[in-house]
Amino acid sequence: MNFLMRKTSLAWRIGRPLSLLVIAATSWTTQVTAQSLDLAPPVNDDTPLVVTLEQRRAVDRGLSWLAANQNADGSWTAKIGYKLNNDYNFTSEQNGHVGVTALACMAFLAGGNLPGRGPYGDNIESGLNFILGSVQEDGYITRYRTRMYSHAFATLFLAEVYGTTRREDVKRKLQKAVDFIVKSQNREGGWRYEPYAIESDMSIVVCQVLALRAARNIGIRVPKGTVDRAARYVVDSAVTGESRTGRFGRSSYPGSAEVGTFHYQKDIFSRSSFALTSAGVTALHGLGIYSDTAIERGIEFLNREMPRFNRMEGVRNRGHYFFWYGHYYGVQAMYTVGSPYWKPYFEEVRDLLISMQNEDGSWPNRTGPGPAFGTALGVLILEIPYRFLPIFQR
Repeated sequence: MNFLMRKTSLAWRIGRPLSLLVIAATSWTTQVTAQSLDLAPPVNDDTPLVVTLEQRRAVDRGLSWLAANQNADGSWTAKIGYKLNNDYNFTSEQNGHVGVTALACMAFLAGGNLPGRGPYGDNIESGLNFILGSVQEDGYITRYRTRMYSHAFATLFLAEVYGTTRREDVKRKLQKAVDFIVKSQNREGGWRYEPYAIESDMSIVVCQVLALRAARNIGIRVPKGTVDRAARYVVDSAVTGESRTGRFGRSSYPGSAEVGTFHYQKDIFSRSSFALTSAGVTALHGLGIYSDTAIERGIEFLNREMPRFNRMEGVRNRGHYFFWYGHYYGVQAMYTVGSPYWKPYFEEVRDLLISMQNEDGSWPNRTGPGPAFGTALGVLILEIPYRFLPIFQR
């Protein structure tokens, strides 16, 4: 484990080469040209991944729907609440949602737009103003009682904007938001729905980790101790072999977990799932850990279980919250690992998403914040091969 932690620290100090958004110096056309997206660069494979015409059309329709449904204050309306077991409890459904707004704006960024530049530049600028106006004095990004999920997505969005614009107003708010994540990390090394909670869970931890990584990549201060504690939490949440009771793999006792998965909380009796495993593997990548038993077994589990997960959470449950965050992190995990997993995984998810898109260009999210959430994540997943967004770079 000491060797693992040393690898983590080194990776965060050095960082990985990132490309800024590929923006032409010439004036924008009304849409990203098809020629610029015909082929995504190969990923440890002999043949490139083709960005299909259907995929581009689905992205364009999703972005158009998001633009048409943005509020005057720059936000997107969605159900504000929290996941409870397999359901979603909400406290408000008629207000602008900080987290969904950040995700929608990242979808525009990932399509090759910048604040004030590109076909959707004004949409990003308006959404950015909403997010900046939601940063509290202590750095917490919240409005209408949104919680740490939203804070992390908003921080990630600010990091991506600052990395491509170097705007000082964004940098000041971004540093405050990062400092808030650092201050609210608990003794376990993780985070929970509310700031300063004693307990942690993987679905919240991965959000904070990716926000911190994106910020660190563009020069924002992130303490080494915060990274090391988070890495310890994620590694300890992995099911890599024999459990503390001596059981292997699937078993009958409550809270059992299959080898290769990640626990919801750092506890042998906590549940595990496809979505949590996607989050765990992506969190390790975000923490600078790229070669480890937990990653190898997690990737094998995701590859094996994806068809069943798609049938349950995607098709039968019409875009359940688990489906969206499972594939948002799963596709990033596979993209980072590369061949032989990336292409088959993405192609299956791509085809399913295209089949699930509504006629108006939106995507369903029956259990969760709603269609703006599903549409933002649907677009983001399909845009990963575009490689415009720095966080999606290897």
